[in-house]
Amino acid sequence: MAFFWQLISLVGSLCTLAFFYDNFKSLISIIKAVLLPHFHPKLPKTLIEKYGKWAVVTGSTDGIGKEYARELARQGLNLVLISRTKEKLIAVTNEIESQYKVQIKWIVADFVKGREVYEHIEKELEGIEVGILVNNVGMIYEHPDTIDQVPEDVLWNLLIVNMGSVTMLTRKILPQMIARRNGIIVNVGSTSELQPHPNLTVYAASKVFVSYFSKGLEQEVAKHNINVQLVMPGFVGTNMNAYSDKVMQGGLLFPNACTYARSAVFTLGKTNETNGFWVHSVQTFFLKMIPQQLRTLLVHRLFDRLRLEGIEYKQKKLEAKST
Repeated sequence: MAFFWQLISLVGSLCTLAFFYDNFKSLISIIKAVLLPHFHPKLPKTLIEKYGKWAVVTGSTDGIGKEYARELARQGLNLVLISRTKEKLIAVTNEIESQYKVQIKWIVADFVKGREVYEHIEKELEGIEVGILVNNVGMIYEHPDTIDQVPEDVLWNLLIVNMGSVTMLTRKILPQMIARRNGIIVNVGSTSELQPHPNLTVYAASKVFVSYFSKGLEQEVAKHNINVQLVMPGFVGTNMNAYSDKVMQGGLLFPNACTYARSAVFTLGKTNETNGFWVHSVQTFFLKMIPQQLRTLLVHRLFDRLRLEGIEYKQKKLEAKST
């Protein structure tokens, strides 16, 4: 009988340790990113030395994608920028080239159009050895809302872009990485995948796909010496969150895209899963301590308020257009 209780105690202790490790993992990733280079001086000193000269960034004309591109260029990488608007691509290319001496190629691609986009991208990438792929492009509702109020076209396009792009672009670029036995695929997800997200239901569900896709892919390609990194930001001051004045005002909890991207790029090659920014890691740690059902309830209440804020924001935009 004593052995039985000892066994129960051991299993309970192991489960507790596993629970705390899983919750603490996001914080550990930031700690590893900061400390690892000091304990492993033989690690490559630059991203170019580790992965090569070229990086591809999708959704690269705004927000996190644009700042990822700028930070990678600051570290000397040549860039392939992919986005849907030619004028914005040219403007961002000129902006980054004026700051850093790197080569930049841009590709116009509207991921809403589906499979035809990827054939075009594949042709444009011929002859370029892609060492870093940043799957950043994504869609979200104009503001939080219930699914019956979100236009069907928005929902359909969101599914195609958020899940299709990360899958198909990885499929197009992965073979050359496997052939070279080198590369890293960065998939930008979201902390919204932590629990169901009422009033942002489809978006959050699409980010669960990104999370599971990344973790499965990581195991598949490890034998080829290829890394996969899942990045899960919280609120960042970008156009995606324009409906919320509080988020857009910034501050410690709501970094701007430049601050966030610089922090996230710093973790490249050092950890396979990260929130990208230390405050988001702390937030994730404490969120995971709350039971999922209660977490979902709290998120529902928060996004109910943000839904009202978003409706007001939309109304102001419509009034501004009509004047």
